[in-house]
Formats: sequence, C-alpha cells, structure tokens
Amino acid sequence: MENCLGCRLANEKERVFIIYENDHVACFLDHVPHHPGHTLILPKRHTVEVTEFSEEESLSIMKASQLVAQAVQALYEPNGITVCQNGGIYNELTHYHMHVIPRNEEADRFGELFYGKAEVEQHSESLEETQEKMIAYINRLLE
Repeated sequence: MENCLGCRLANEKERVFIIYENDHVACFLDHVPHHPGHTLILPKRHTVEVTEFSEEESLSIMKASQLVAQAVQALYEPNGITVCQNGGIYNELTHYHMHVIPRNEEADRFGELFYGKAEVEQHSESLEETQEKMIAYINRLLE
C-alpha cells in the first residue's frame, strides 16, 4: 500500500536502519529509541492485526524477535527486554509492528514512552553505530 507508512518502512521506501530482514519481515531501529537497540519488527505485507498473519509470517516475526532480543542482551546487557505490540486503536502506525525494547532499571521511563510523555534522551551511540553492532551480532548468530 503506497500510502501506508508501515509498508513504506518495511519495504525500505523510507530511510530505516535495517538490522535484519527476510522474505516476510524487516527489523529496523526505532528512530527515537527508548534505549540503544530498540527495534521495530514489521511484516513486509500490509497487515494491521496479529490475527491476519500466515503461519510463515507468524514464525518469521517470532524468530526475528528472538534474534533481536539475543543481540540486544549480548550487546547492551539491559536489566530486561520488553517485547510488545499494540492493536486496534492503539496501533498508531496502522500497520502491525512489534517493539523489542531494552530496559534498564536506573533510567527506565517505559510507561512514559507509551503515553507519549517520554523525553527524547541522547544516547552514547548513533543509530548507525547501533545498526553496525546489531547486524554483526545477528549475522554471527545466523552462521
């Protein structure tokens, strides 16, 4: 769908920092990350709700979330990782997307993130640096 931002992002019609992709999904860094490594996983086919996936798409999304979570854990050693998606009226993108969000107890304002009240924090590395690290780690996992 040409006018769907999620479709344009997942199919690289917009600038994104891809860290992993396959035939069904694209995983890229959130442009305003909660913490370094915050990743979005989107299906390449236009879907809005989790109930619309084929079995292959479901498996691709789950496998991608595992790869991303493993990379985040190894590279950033967060206190935890939240994997979530919002459906219905809570899906502001109107295209299915799953977040993989590293969380750290000392600097965690996670609730504020979902209520649109989180302040944008500067992180010690750029999206390009995070992308390089994440791609390298995921590629090692896939060897």
